[in-house]
Amino acid sequence: MNHRHLLPEEIDLLVDNEEGFGVAPLKAHIEQCDQCRREVEAERLVVAELEQLPHLAPSPLFGYKVMKSVQVFEPWHAAALGSLRRFVPQSRAARVVTGATAGIVMTTLSAAAILIAFRFDAALFVLNLFLARARSEALGAVSHLAASLFGETAVSTLRGNGGISLAIVATIVLVTVVGTAVGLRAVASASRRRRS
Repeated sequence: MNHRHLLPEEIDLLVDNEEGFGVAPLKAHIEQCDQCRREVEAERLVVAELEQLPHLAPSPLFGYKVMKSVQVFEPWHAAALGSLRRFVPQSRAARVVTGATAGIVMTTLSAAAILIAFRFDAALFVLNLFLARARSEALGAVSHLAASLFGETAVSTLRGNGGISLAIVATIVLVTVVGTAVGLRAVASASRRRRS
């Protein structure tokens, strides 16, 4: 007589009525061991009860609802690759044109970076020239706008008095804008209080 009791896997083999070389000793064991026979019978009763339960199909949206509440972890490199794939054209010709354009842009930027690194003084000169022209154009546009709004005499007065008159005008405009904003906010608050 074998003094070892059956393992759960061995009981499952007997409940499933499996056949084979290793099943015969298990059947012989349950004929001699009352405890193992009771466990096999109890499991057979459970299986029989489970077989009688109705088979229910979940609703069509069950999987969607479950996955909606599951937080799926996506590594950063996979997310970045997925984002980049949206910008890659589908046709081969468009991919070739896009790749060539990207290559030209990268080569130009690399050459500019190398030129700036070796000729910093020339890059600084070009930057100062660009800033001076931009400032000149901006002042011309502001002067033209002021002339069309206030007239040529106001612009000549501002130019004659210099920065002091410009600072006074800027302060007046700033105070007007802030006062208007505060007044509109007060009106809106009073309107909300009346509605409540």
